[in-house]
Amino acid sequence: MDNHTYILATSKPWHNDLAKDCLHIDDKFIWAHDPDQLDSLLKSAGSIRYIFFLHWNWLVPINIWQRYECVCFHMTDLPYGRGGSPLQNLIVDGCEKTKLTALKMVEEMDAGPVYTKVPLSLQGTAEEIYLRAGELSFSIIDWMIMNQPKPEDQQGAPVIFKRRGPEQSRLPQAGGLKKLYDHIRMLDAPTYPKAFLEYGDYVLEFSKADIGNDKLTASVCIREKNDQEKT
Repeated sequence: MDNHTYILATSKPWHNDLAKDCLHIDDKFIWAHDPDQLDSLLKSAGSIRYIFFLHWNWLVPINIWQRYECVCFHMTDLPYGRGGSPLQNLIVDGCEKTKLTALKMVEEMDAGPVYTKVPLSLQGTAEEIYLRAGELSFSIIDWMIMNQPKPEDQQGAPVIFKRRGPEQSRLPQAGGLKKLYDHIRMLDAPTYPKAFLEYGDYVLEFSKADIGNDKLTASVCIREKNDQEKT
């Protein structure tokens, strides 16, 4: 009989329904939304087998990943694409598909041994891709709990991605409609800065892009610049 506890550590809205389903179906799962809640759960939980980090926004302290088996999910075929903004960097590079990699957390970012990799399509908006990756992540979680796999070291030379900054969300001025379409869709997800242009005192933010018949259509939200954007 499995008496272990499993922690789902995720802060993104596209994981909410899947996490709630896990909690509803199996009381062995507990859910952490932020570092303070995670610390509190670690003090009160029983025998923890895995901590699954799904799109976690914070650096995990050494005292956690050294003490517990921490599993994270990365949207590249590691060691290709270690580092930040993997989805956006993949789309900028012209990739149409990738691998979702489940790996053990170690001190060096995205460098830990790999439990498994599964194919992941990069079609659609960022939100649609994140939802797709979330479903795959929870399938991997079920598989890991059932099979208890031993992770294997990554093979090959690492390729490092740089985390993108807010200014890189600005719409490109050249490159064709397909490049504009990819730029808008790769940023179209909750909590992400939308593709944008500045027009005087206003910021135009783009979402819901569609392309076809030699034209691109998108929804545009126009807002006034905030004080920081005016400087």
